[in-house]
Amino acid sequence: MESYKNDLAYIHDTGFGDFAKNSAPGLLDILHKNGIKSGLVIDLGCGSGIWASELSRHEYDVLGIDLSTSMIEIARKRVPNAHFRTESLLKAELPHCVAVTSLGECFNYLFDESNSLNQMRRLFRRVHSALQPGGLLIFDIAVPGRGKGPRQKHIEGPDWAVLVDVNEDRRTNRLTRRITSFRQIGSLFRRDEEIHQLQLYRRSDVLRELRAAGFRPRTTDHYGRQKMIDGCVAFVATALPKSRSSRSAGR
Repeated sequence: MESYKNDLAYIHDTGFGDFAKNSAPGLLDILHKNGIKSGLVIDLGCGSGIWASELSRHEYDVLGIDLSTSMIEIARKRVPNAHFRTESLLKAELPHCVAVTSLGECFNYLFDESNSLNQMRRLFRRVHSALQPGGLLIFDIAVPGRGKGPRQKHIEGPDWAVLVDVNEDRRTNRLTRRITSFRQIGSLFRRDEEIHQLQLYRRSDVLRELRAAGFRPRTTDHYGRQKMIDGCVAFVATALPKSRSSRSAGR
C-alpha cells in the first residue's frame, strides 16, 4: 500500500510537523538523563526528518527509516549528513545503536499489511538485540478510543487543504482515515486521495511484550512540554542486559 505520496508528504511536513518539533526538547532530555549524549539513534517512521534534524544538530549519528519515498526525499534534503532508508520499519535490519525512537503512532500503521502484535513482538526483540545495555526504545502508539471526536475534519494551509473522514471499528480495534488532499500547483489545486489504516493496541499488551523482549518500560503522556495526542500513549523502555532480560522473559 503506497503511503504519504508526494502531495500528502508535503502537506504533512509543512502543516503537521509541530508534534515532532515540540517533542524534541523533551526527547533530548530523556536521552541525556539516561546518559545517552552521543552515538547512533535509529528513527523508525522518520517521516520528513524533523526529529532527525534535531538529533543531528545535537551531534548524534542518525539513521532514519520510512516506507514513504516522498518523505525520505524531504528528509534527505533536510538532514544531508544523516542516513535514510526506504523500507518497512517492521523488517528493517537494525545496526548496533544507543537508542531507537518512533514518533507519531508509526507502529500502528498498516502500510505494511503484516503489522500485528506478533510483528511488534519480533520488532521489540530485534530492537533489544541492536541496543547496548541501558539503551532506550522511545515510541508512542494509538490505543482503542483514538478515533473519538469528530468523524470528519477539515484542515487547511496557505497552499493546501485536507479533508479527513475517521472511522474506528471497536470490534477489530482498527482505525481508518480516508484523506482527500488538495495542493496548489501554480494557479490550480491538485486533488489526491489516500486511505490510512491503523491497528490500535492496548497499553497493557504493549507493556507485556516489552517486558518479554527484555525491556524495563514505563509509560508517559508527554515528551517534555509536548502533551501526547489524544488517544495515544508514549513508552520509554530501557534495554536490560542480555542475561537479565533472558531470565525475565523466562518467568
